[in-house]
Formats: sequence, C-alpha cells, structure tokens
Amino acid sequence: MNDIRRETIAAPDGTSIVVHCLGEGRPVLMFHGLFSSAEMNWVKFGHAALLADNGFECIMPDWRVHGESDGPTDAALYSPGVLVRDALHIVETLGLEDYDLVGFSLGARTATSAVIAGLKPRRLVLGGMGIEGLSNWQARSAFFVDMIDRFDTIERGDPAFMAKSFMKGQGIDPVAARLLLTKGVEDIAREDLARITMPTLVLIGDEDRDNGSPEKLCDALPDATMAVVPGNHMGSVTKKEMGRAILDFLS
Repeated sequence: MNDIRRETIAAPDGTSIVVHCLGEGRPVLMFHGLFSSAEMNWVKFGHAALLADNGFECIMPDWRVHGESDGPTDAALYSPGVLVRDALHIVETLGLEDYDLVGFSLGARTATSAVIAGLKPRRLVLGGMGIEGLSNWQARSAFFVDMIDRFDTIERGDPAFMAKSFMKGQGIDPVAARLLLTKGVEDIAREDLARITMPTLVLIGDEDRDNGSPEKLCDALPDATMAVVPGNHMGSVTKKEMGRAILDFLS
C-alpha cells in the first residue's frame, strides 16, 4: 500500500484546505464528519486502505476548522454553504470528472448539498445520515453550540461530555467551530433530494438515529438502497463493516 500523500489547496477566501490521498486508480472523494478528520474517519480504521487495495484512489480533505486544515476565527470567512463551496473548489482544482463520492455525518450533509449544487459523482454514499439531519440543521447543531458555550463547565455525566472530549481530543478551536456551526451550514430542502439521481447508498449503524430516519432518506432519493452496519453514530465508522459496505457498493 502506498503512503498517504498530502496536497494543500487554497479556498477562494484564502483558507488552506489539506487533502490526503491514498492509492491509485478510480478516484473516490471522501468527506469526514463533524469534529473529525480524514485520519479519524477514513485512515485510522482501515477504510481508505481497503479501498486503495482494491483499485481506488482515496481523496480525503480535512474540512476547514478540522484536521490539518486552517481554522480561521474571522466571522467574515463563514457564510451558509461554505463547506459546499470548499467541496466544489476541491473538485475543480483537482480536475475530477469521473469519480465517486462518500460522506459521513456532516460529510454526508455536505455531499448531499454539493450534488444538489452541481457535483456529478458516478455513485454516492451517505453515511450516518437520516432525513431530519438534512432538513433541520438548527435543531441538530444546537446541541453542539450549547456544548461549546458550556465547554469549560461540562463534566463527566453531562450528555455533552463525550462530544466535548472528542472535540478537545481532535484539537478543534471552539471559536472557529462555533462560527462554522452557526454561520457556515445551511438546511437542505427535501424537494431538492429528487435532483440526486445517481445510485446512492444510505449507510447507517444499527444503533444510529442521531440524524433521524435513514429509511425516510432512502425513500426520498430517486435511486437509493440502504445498508446497515454495526454500531451507533460514533462507533459505526470504527467498524470494518463500514469500509466493506462502501467497497461493495462502489465496486
């Protein structure tokens, strides 16, 4: 297996986005989840290696505020759809034309919005996502905004303790994260899901309903199937079954 290659892309507003690449072959663009990174979602638990060993080139950006990318604290650099614009810019900069697209949690939301905005992957995988997680962002993000606002007082036993610990462990700047959560992400209209016409896999943990109903999301998409892997929202991405399900669908 080849070593991971890194490339830095400057977003249109100057924010540096680090893109990690592994393998050679058919490009698959992989978007990680909130407070995570390419390393945490795709590399650490072997999903990228599995795909790379089976003829894919994994292209894994770290979102702004995450991983090795910049986390600016200037509010002017956050407006609705900023991650979607970053995604479109990455595809354009890398010259991707015939590729697949995989997203988990926030990455699945962003992948959905990016396809609605014009990306045309051959196949699409939406992991850790239900329909309510797409259309009611304010309710979903309110938990994390409250966690950031109470960051220094949250103790073990608090429902937000795990999210705080994960965010702190990943080195996320709370100021930048709050700007992204409150200013940078937009709701997705359910009627726009009809525009996602490529074959789509809704991939969900058997104990994961954090983002609502994956069944309703599957029903709302024109050409979707659903696969279930072990685990809750945080745990499912650590299971080898997730990488295998992605590989089986893309192959």
